[in-house]
Amino acid sequence: MDEPVDGVGRSPGPPYDHPETEAERRKRRAVFLRELTEARELRERVQPRRTKERRMREAMRMRTFRI
Repeated sequence: MDEPVDGVGRSPGPPYDHPETEAERRKRRAVFLRELTEARELRERVQPRRTKERRMREAMRMRTFRI
């Protein structure tokens, strides 16, 4: 018990620089992907023409890399 008790309310465990668990990483990634999808949907509603152009450019780019 030589450690200072500076993390009041924290669960006991490794210090702040502990590597995140796989479940935490997956949860954070799911939230990020959900927000990214929402942002894309909003962009499609607000700027349908630009979005269509972007999709067409992306499709052309994908076709050029197919072998």
